[in-house]
Amino acid sequence: MELKVTTYEVAAKVATVTLSRPDRMNAWTGRLQTEYRWCLATAAADPGVRVIVVTGAGRAFCAGADSAALAGHVERGGYDPGTGADLAMPGYGMDPRFDADFAYHFGIPKPIIAAINGPAAGVGFALACYCDLRVAVRGAKLTTSHGRLGLPAEFGLSWLLPRLIGASRAAELLLTSRVVLSDEAAAIGLVHALCDPDELALTVGALASELAERVAPGSLAATKRQLYLDLHRGVAESVAEAEVLLRTMMTSEEFAEGVAALREKRPPAF
Repeated sequence: MELKVTTYEVAAKVATVTLSRPDRMNAWTGRLQTEYRWCLATAAADPGVRVIVVTGAGRAFCAGADSAALAGHVERGGYDPGTGADLAMPGYGMDPRFDADFAYHFGIPKPIIAAINGPAAGVGFALACYCDLRVAVRGAKLTTSHGRLGLPAEFGLSWLLPRLIGASRAAELLLTSRVVLSDEAAAIGLVHALCDPDELALTVGALASELAERVAPGSLAATKRQLYLDLHRGVAESVAEAEVLLRTMMTSEEFAEGVAALREKRPPAF
C-alpha cells in the first residue's frame, strides 16, 4: 500500500506507526484509518517485529475526527466511514468478541505502545486507550470529546474505560467530555509513564526494547491473549487455560533458553 498519511518503520524488532497529517494535528479520516490498519496488519504478520509503537507526527497524537469529515456526515445526513472494501483486518480471528473496530487491537499478538506526543481527542483518545501501554509527554491534553458533538461514547469506550480506570472515574470523564492533562491521566492510571517532550522517543524506545529483547515473544503473545480474554471469563476458566498454556510452552525452545539464561546468570537470547 502507498502510505500517504502514515509512516511505517521497523528497527531493532520494533515497528513504529506514525499518524502523519501534522498540518491537521493528525485528525482521523477514512484514509488514515485504512493506512493505520494496514500498518498494524503488516506488523502483526512480520516475525521480525516484536513490539509496535503508535505515535503522531508534529505536535499532536491525534486530534480526533477531521472537522471536514464531520461536516460531510452532516451534509450526507448520516455516518460514512470513508473506507473501502480492501480494509485490512488486523487482530481479527483471535476471538469473535474482538472482531470490531478498535477492539481488534486486543487480537494482535504483540504489545502495542501509544507514544502520546500531544493532544489525543475523540477517536485519538480511543486509539490510545486500546493500546496496551501508554507513555505521554507532560501536559498533553486528553479528552473523549463526544459530548460536545452531541454523540454517544464512541468505539466501546463505555466498556473499556471503566476497566482501565474504574467505573466512577470513567463515568466522570465520559459524561463531562472534559479535558484531562496527561499528568492527571498518569495519577489515575490511564497513562503508565510521563516524560518531557524531548525524552519521549528515548523513554518509549527503552520500554519497547525491554519488551522486545528481554521477554520471550511467545510469552508476550500468550500473556496479551490471557489479559483480554480474561475480561470476559471467570477465574476458573483463566486458571484452566493458564495450565494448558504452561504445559505447552514448557516444551518450547524459548522456555529452554529462559531456564538456561537463569542458570547461567545472563540475559536470555530470544
